[in-house]
Amino acid sequence: MPTREMLGTHPRPSQMDPGALAACIDACFECLQSCTTCADACLGEATAAALRRCIRLNLDCADVCDATGRILSRISESDAGLIQAQLRACMEACRLCAAECEKHAGHHEHCRVCAESCRRCEEACRALLGTSA
Repeated sequence: MPTREMLGTHPRPSQMDPGALAACIDACFECLQSCTTCADACLGEATAAALRRCIRLNLDCADVCDATGRILSRISESDAGLIQAQLRACMEACRLCAAECEKHAGHHEHCRVCAESCRRCEEACRALLGTSA
């Protein structure tokens, strides 16, 4: 609710659906946190070397989600083409990270939680992209 409330205080309303926009911003920052923590948890595992790709995708996804959430939070003079490209990049980063984490979810609970967060973010980006097309 705070994200939507904050967006509602902006003097220039967004051209995007406010509910979908707020949901996507929140999903991006949740995924950023999940991926960062999952990468750290992977590093703490005895099998960290076998989780190298997972760690890399966690960190890449976290960075893309951070950038996406920040870009979406800036409403003034936004560029629809850039936003659409960023949403597509975020969807792909989340898809890749979720797929990798799902491979390890049976052995590492942090990977299961992260994969679910990535899938929620991917869906939130898809939903927002559908309203901005």
